Amino acid sequence: MVQELSILKLVNLQNKIKMIYWLTGQPGHGKTTLAKIFKEYLENNYSHKKIMHIDGDDLREIFNNKDFSKEGRIKNITFAQGLAKYLSMKGFDVIVSLVAPYKEVRESFKTDMGSELTEIYVHTEELRGREANHVSDYEKPTENFIDVDTTDIEPIGSLLEIINQIQL
Repeated sequence: MVQELSILKLVNLQNKIKMIYWLTGQPGHGKTTLAKIFKEYLENNYSHKKIMHIDGDDLREIFNNKDFSKEGRIKNITFAQGLAKYLSMKGFDVIVSLVAPYKEVRESFKTDMGSELTEIYVHTEELRGREANHVSDYEKPTENFIDVDTTDIEPIGSLLEIINQIQL
């Protein structure tokens, strides 16, 4: 029975041709850490899948985008969305870790991608040293998202919560 469930789970994952997992939340709340261990988990357990991680800080560094105005942030978000969509079209599962503070921009992308996108809201009540970088106008998701509170939880515990909610 366990083997049949494992096979069924694998078949279900294989039938998900591709998926974008979008981790959003304030700086320092665990998005990048979770994205990295989530990628490692997928690579170790579903080696037939191609996985790519897009990180907002990396994009800003690579493209020298230091514009943190609303327009600069939207430019960074839409670039990440386009890149994620492109990689998805090429058969990759994509994990994005990006603040992406504007709900309407995230919702538009969720509508565009439909069932191929899962939004994961990562947040904490802990002080982690990046509070000065928090976005004052961050808009929390309100529908169709996975809620991951990383307060007092080790990253592996948060990963297990994501895996359980996605039903991997």
